[in-house]
Amino acid sequence: MIQLRKFKQLTALVLLGLLTSWIVSCGTGGTNTKQTTSGVATVEFWTMQLQPQFTDYFKSLITNFESQNQGIKVNWVDVPWAAMENKILTAVSGKTPPDVVNLNPGFASQLAGRNAWLDLDTKIPNDVRSSYLPNIWKASTLNGKSFGIPWYLTTRLTIYNTDLLKQAGINKPPATYAELAQAAQQIKDKTGKYAFFVTFVPQDSGEVLESFVQMGVTLIDDQGKAAFNSPQGKAAFQYWVDLYKKGLLPKEVLTQGHRQAIDLYQSGETAFLASGPEFLKAIANNAPKIAQASQIAPQLTGDTGKKNVAVMNIVIPRDSKQPDAAVKFALFVTNDENQLAFAKAANVLPSTVKALSDSYFKDVPANASTIEKARVITAQQLQQAEILTPTLKDSNKLQKAIYENLQAAMLGEKTVDKAVEDAAQQWNER
Repeated sequence: MIQLRKFKQLTALVLLGLLTSWIVSCGTGGTNTKQTTSGVATVEFWTMQLQPQFTDYFKSLITNFESQNQGIKVNWVDVPWAAMENKILTAVSGKTPPDVVNLNPGFASQLAGRNAWLDLDTKIPNDVRSSYLPNIWKASTLNGKSFGIPWYLTTRLTIYNTDLLKQAGINKPPATYAELAQAAQQIKDKTGKYAFFVTFVPQDSGEVLESFVQMGVTLIDDQGKAAFNSPQGKAAFQYWVDLYKKGLLPKEVLTQGHRQAIDLYQSGETAFLASGPEFLKAIANNAPKIAQASQIAPQLTGDTGKKNVAVMNIVIPRDSKQPDAAVKFALFVTNDENQLAFAKAANVLPSTVKALSDSYFKDVPANASTIEKARVITAQQLQQAEILTPTLKDSNKLQKAIYENLQAAMLGEKTVDKAVEDAAQQWNER
């Protein structure tokens, strides 16, 4: 299973778990089994829950790499997604880290702020770096330094139930948050059901935080201070507060995570699901009737037209005993050829310019399946896609400040103005 959202928002789904957001269960540090006898460098490579689905892919990848690099052996360790954060923290703090680790920019940036990762600007030439999508490379930088190499991507779609839209008299799915609010009222009036579910749990998905940026809100200024105490920020707060107070959002949005959005959609209780295309297979398996009624549309956005992208990257711990071999392997995993092969195997998008330009992401047959259409739509969206929330070493605190105060305003405990002011103060005084 692939994980592209933060650890905290994921549960074990059939194929992939996206992206937007990442926590932990108890775990112990990984054993470091590097051996340098006979001049052979052993690189330990950690991934997140990619076995058994992609075992054959990685065995072949590693065999190919080792055959081209006779002095390097790769020891692949697949870590359950729920244990990864704890295991890597333990390994890094104990100075016994693996050499190459599959993480995401959000969590990796927190450790980048503690100088945990190798500075890749000193290891990767500009001509190699330029083979990756520039906006996506930027996601793994902090204070102007590159701490990670982009790997695979997803960008959200709107998956919608055509039967519910028909019952509500809606001819096409909404494209913007403003249209979504109108559709939500119409669906509630005509069917008694909710249009959608989005979580306001501080430790879960960042979708609401991203919606602020899509609505034109600047979250943080150049000095790192809160910039959302602005007319745009207050309007974004007001948008979500109004939806909740009008009864157009389930009350569980305050207590349940993104998993609830999937469950409600699969049970036919909501009309829209904002998610990655990898969930289409899960819906087909878990709710065939809902899948049959499902179609896809581009991601919802605001007046800015901005689209989100979720990124998985690869980082190399600063205390790696084999930094040069680790960089060589990380670049091999993420090169054009291997990214294209993995994207096809896993129904994700690559982060290199050449792989993304392949006809696989542009051409589909006239009788294309929903999954095939999704591949083309998501690839097209990458033209406008970006990491919407700033890369910060304590980005979890920003989301916590905004979500907690949003909840207070939704429950009528604070005015919108007071909630925005308090959220800004909470961030600035952290």
